Amino acid sequence: MTRTRRSYLLSALLGLCLIRLWLMPLASSFWVDETATAFVVTHGASHPSFAAAPQVPLSIYYVLPRVSSRWFGASEAAYRLPSLLAMCLALLLIARLAARLTHPDAAWFAAFACLALKGFDYQAADARPYALGTAVACAAIWLQLRWLDRARWSGAAAFAAMAALLWRVHLLYWPFYGVLALYTVVRIGRRDTAVTWRAAALVYGVVGLSLIPVAALALALRHDAPLHVMSALPGARALLDSLKPGLVILSAAAAFLVRSGQCKGADRASAILILAWWLLTPLALFAFSWITGASVFLERYLSLALPGAALAATAAAGLYLAPKFWTHAALVLGCGVLLVLGRWTVVWPPHHGSDWRGAAAAIGRSLPPGTPVVCPSPFLEARPPVWRPDYPVDSFLYAHLAAYPVHAKIYPFPYAAVPTPSPQTLHELASAPRFAIYGQGPAVDAWRSSLLARPEFAGWRARNLGAFGDVSVLVCEPSSAR
Repeated sequence: MTRTRRSYLLSALLGLCLIRLWLMPLASSFWVDETATAFVVTHGASHPSFAAAPQVPLSIYYVLPRVSSRWFGASEAAYRLPSLLAMCLALLLIARLAARLTHPDAAWFAAFACLALKGFDYQAADARPYALGTAVACAAIWLQLRWLDRARWSGAAAFAAMAALLWRVHLLYWPFYGVLALYTVVRIGRRDTAVTWRAAALVYGVVGLSLIPVAALALALRHDAPLHVMSALPGARALLDSLKPGLVILSAAAAFLVRSGQCKGADRASAILILAWWLLTPLALFAFSWITGASVFLERYLSLALPGAALAATAAAGLYLAPKFWTHAALVLGCGVLLVLGRWTVVWPPHHGSDWRGAAAAIGRSLPPGTPVVCPSPFLEARPPVWRPDYPVDSFLYAHLAAYPVHAKIYPFPYAAVPTPSPQTLHELASAPRFAIYGQGPAVDAWRSSLLARPEFAGWRARNLGAFGDVSVLVCEPSSAR
């Protein structure tokens, strides 16, 4: 097979992967954090309910879905379109970086290595800031390389501008500045660039000054961080899993089995950049979680490390792979990605295992008008003293109800099954022929156990209204009801 034919085949394979993994989930239901995106876009960052979680609207990202929804309508696909475009840009930049850092023919392999990471694919159909963050980080690295290679002030200005944007996408992206700084130090220290220490200090000084307002904001929010913790402190297994070692080891092992001819791996400076990109963010957030006692070690906060893992897999393969085999290896990897990650048991794979849209539609279709619906907030911030019995439904803490309205009598409940509902609420629920509990599975189960254990509901039972992923709708009614 000629090189041109292989390029056509690789292009077609990449297109199939992008259609299946990125495009087809676009129209599926929002998950809970995406409903928060829709709430920010619709109501603005100044809505008073964001006092419960002031960090949520603090991102330049929200400009993009606001523009997209105005142009294409307020659909799930329109909200997710900016993330899709950002990930396309990121994928292109990663491929070009692989060609620069590892081997000119390694671009296709790096692209498919990215698609082999579920977390990378997930960002493309996610109406959240992480895809933009990935694109900005990749662009910052690319511009940094051009600056250090050419030593032009125009390149320095472009790099500084992109670096200044990154922390404004998400407040937990600060570890990535260590990657940028380390690579600059290595290149200048090895005298592998015409950029001087003085010039580098000036560029990074400008970046640092531009980030002072962001740093001040992050420091102001640090005292409330424990109120937003969603997971326990990470262990060694969680840290290892975050590094995606399977992809790196498998790439190296497969290349080793077919080794032939002379191989040329990444040079020392490139290897340091790849390793830092791969390892620094997980290690920094792991350490930060243990030092502060507030865990921020969540997969979505580690997303900036995923391109580093893909480039590490590419570099690992390059240790043993002869140049003539790069396109063959990319074809094998791409076919594996499409077959293994394509979720072929369903026609239209969902973006996330949360079908809020289907659940809201089922309530309207299956329950009589006026049926009481108990709605525990899916956000952990909905706890006393922030949450109170008269907390408004039109708020960030009930963003799913704004994204997918439920035409029923809504009773907003807190995140956890405390405190006890008021006597009036209990009386109204017990007096109704039936009521529903609608929310995320664990919260719905907790409130079902709490409510049906009360004497007012002796003899009542609960039944599922349908299957909606990790969203539950339970209909509670007397056992004698038909």
